[in-house]
Amino acid sequence: MVKTPSTTLELGSSAPDFNLPNTNPEHGGETVSLAQLGDSKALLVVFMCNHCPYVIHIIETLVDVVKTHQPLGLAMVAISVNDVNTHPDDAPDKMTATAAKYGFTFPYLYDESQQSARHYQAVCTPDLFLYDAGRKLVYHGQFDDSRPGSAVPVTGSDIKKAIDHALQGKPPLPSQAASVGCSIKWKPGQAP
Repeated sequence: MVKTPSTTLELGSSAPDFNLPNTNPEHGGETVSLAQLGDSKALLVVFMCNHCPYVIHIIETLVDVVKTHQPLGLAMVAISVNDVNTHPDDAPDKMTATAAKYGFTFPYLYDESQQSARHYQAVCTPDLFLYDAGRKLVYHGQFDDSRPGSAVPVTGSDIKKAIDHALQGKPPLPSQAASVGCSIKWKPGQAP
């Protein structure tokens, strides 16, 4: 596993638009756009994939955190952009199976073009972006301090604190540690 940290982004930047195929038929339509996610108090956009050990390490807790906060006004969308030619475990049919296995209560979108990752400046999985009600970035950082193989329990403490602040309309957290994960699997010649 090669650790790739997320980039540092300016807080307050607007959420880039997208309109992508949804692989989770239980939640959302055939395609999902930013506008379709409604006027929630906060929006969590997570770039992830099926095979990444860092994603697998947090996935059950991530689903629980989202389920707990959705009734309070959180919207969530996951996006996979990996090249399925080199990583077939991340193909759309496998994404549907992953969504069912873990009980995703949110759309799981596939971006074959990889443009959404470029627009969001996502570089790793998981890469978490939290926006307020005005779709301004208020958090871009880690899920928590736990990593695969560490003795640190997975709690989602960092993202939960950020979500709670956003739902209450509080200012962004002053300290935001970078997320760490697998690098996005870019198509040949596409890496930024």
